[in-house]
Amino acid sequence: MVSCSWKENYGLECLTCGLQRAYYLLFNGQFKEAVYLFPAIIPLSILIVYTVLHLFFRFKKGARNIIILFSCSALILIINFIFKLIIHD
Repeated sequence: MVSCSWKENYGLECLTCGLQRAYYLLFNGQFKEAVYLFPAIIPLSILIVYTVLHLFFRFKKGARNIIILFSCSALILIINFIFKLIIHD
């Protein structure tokens, strides 16, 4: 796995720290552990799959749904990042 240069340089986790490990856990069937490690893993995965499908099938309200999914993912990322900053030792 690629190490996080932000964490190495500043000692704090970045917005996407844990994403690689969470996808590894998700692909190995450990859903609960993946969500615990990176809470935005499910909405982010849905966003990626939906966006790819929208490129091929051009859903009627696809752009609006992508914006909603992106907003939800970004909100979860930011809340998780702030939480990590608060509980940082």
